[in-house]
Amino acid sequence: MTRPAPAVVAIGGGHGLARTLGAARRYAGRLWGVVSVADDGGSSGRLRQALGIPAPGDLRRCLGALLPEGSPMGNALEHRFPGELDHHAFGNLLLGALAAERGGFAEGVARACQLLQTVGELFPATNEAVVLRARTAAGASVRGQVAVMSVGGVEAVALDPPGATTPPGALAAIGQADQIVLGPGSLFTSVLACLAAAELAAAVAAASATVVYVCNLAEQHPETAGFDAGMHLDALVAHGVVPDVMLVERGGLALGSPADATRVVEASLTVPGRPQVHDEALLGAALAALAG
Repeated sequence: MTRPAPAVVAIGGGHGLARTLGAARRYAGRLWGVVSVADDGGSSGRLRQALGIPAPGDLRRCLGALLPEGSPMGNALEHRFPGELDHHAFGNLLLGALAAERGGFAEGVARACQLLQTVGELFPATNEAVVLRARTAAGASVRGQVAVMSVGGVEAVALDPPGATTPPGALAAIGQADQIVLGPGSLFTSVLACLAAAELAAAVAAASATVVYVCNLAEQHPETAGFDAGMHLDALVAHGVVPDVMLVERGGLALGSPADATRVVEASLTVPGRPQVHDEALLGAALAALAG
């Protein structure tokens, strides 16, 4: 008897989460993405300040990853306007307009998914605009995602306001999931920027789903300079999330000493000539195998 296709939630931000969504759509029966909204740079940061909305840029990329095959909207979402529109991406403006029209950012994202007929649903990690803050090993306090990306030695991240809430739909999806995929992406400024939302982290910790962390392919300077895979895992555990499985590129980032509670699976996840980019087909096959 054939097993039903798994329900999958992918959590993170930026280009990494878009790759995961592109991989997961190959095997998932139901698919949701929960996306970081802490970015304070570029078009996202300017719209966040101007409109008082969570940063839309990572969600825009994830919308593109879930478009129907052959959709002409992929390039349109990424189109940037010159002149007075200050190089804003069309997708960011679309999300801002729909948030205003629907009366909330999460509602605007849901409407965008409906209009674009995406393969799966997307949620912002928080309903509110948030500021990422970090504490370094040297005791320094750093505020803002761009600033955090530019320092090394980060030990912990958190969000302001600390009580920022996660959309109920995202929490419900986590409760229904068979598999939760974290990353890949910038450890502190994408993956943990999501999991710093208290309601979201608690939902992942309480979920019955298999939690898989897709480790980065290499060090990211300066954010994770000197980090091996085990140190990535240590950072997740320190923030209250213990993955069941860590998926690592075979021959890529050094394993180090991963915690015994997490099973390490090595697989070929990149194609020759592109060692810095996860291949969606290979990543999808590896994740599908872990979904049972």
